[in-house]
Amino acid sequence: MISAHPRVFSRKMVICTARHHILRANYLCGRWARMWQRQMSEKVYTERDFDQEDLKAKLLGLPGGSVDLTKQDSGIGILTINNPSYMNAFSGTMMVQLEEKVSQLEKWTDGKGLIVQGAAGTFCSGSDLNAVKAISKPDDGMKMCMFMQNTLTRLLRLPLISVALVEGRALGGGAELTTACDFRLMAPESVIQFVHKHMGVVPGWGGAARLVNLIGSRNSVKLLSGALKVDPDFGLQVNLVDGLLKDPQLEEGVGTFLKQTEKWLSHYTKGPAPVVQAMKKVVLSGRELPLVEALRTEKEVFGTVWGGPANMQALANKTKYK
Repeated sequence: MISAHPRVFSRKMVICTARHHILRANYLCGRWARMWQRQMSEKVYTERDFDQEDLKAKLLGLPGGSVDLTKQDSGIGILTINNPSYMNAFSGTMMVQLEEKVSQLEKWTDGKGLIVQGAAGTFCSGSDLNAVKAISKPDDGMKMCMFMQNTLTRLLRLPLISVALVEGRALGGGAELTTACDFRLMAPESVIQFVHKHMGVVPGWGGAARLVNLIGSRNSVKLLSGALKVDPDFGLQVNLVDGLLKDPQLEEGVGTFLKQTEKWLSHYTKGPAPVVQAMKKVVLSGRELPLVEALRTEKEVFGTVWGGPANMQALANKTKYK
């Protein structure tokens, strides 16, 4: 009796294992994806709370600026708040565009990371005052608040590792936008400031709730009630900021602020997109779900990568010991 060559047998085993994983992964992915989509795309506010399409129509009547999205082959997306004439303040149209770009990113299967930045040397100064005046009625203001809370919650829940590149000023709603990212990097001379008190309001885009999760209630009271200017050093002190960028005009070879941010983010986005996204998803479930549900979700996510191509390759290379 002639036995199969070991290499042939090994190849058959790999093919069978891969085929089994694909079938199992398709089943688990389909079931888990539906569950995850239901949990993570669940809006804070639904159509029962406000008519989103009616609000969108009103916001689209307030033009100016744009929100631009570039997807790189590396799996890193660049989201740019672009309204330099108004310090990148959000017009009504830009609020709608932000929601549309988040929808696109939710469907980006090859994505791994996201950089949120402002155009022309500053981050974002919140809402365009012209837009604020046009929807100054309490009812319209509440609807805008719900719309932006939904959008920024979805931004934070993206299965991408996100970082805010803070250059220049991040004021009011711009400061809130930084908290909708996983990380924050600050350029020299930049400032994050929750100026809502000066405007006679409180954060309305979810920034206060996210800030408490980031730096605790005591420091949040200081930043909000004092409308304190958070420079890079103070940001590090209160754990709001994760790193400082270097001035490319003062130090040769460091690259632009964007290049520095891309390099910083690359440390967390190395590897296949499914694995990077899975890591983000288990963290999200741990943060947002009750323990039992988080554990079940973690098990489902685990099932989508266990025995997968990246896992099998790592086992073959004994990556664990390198």
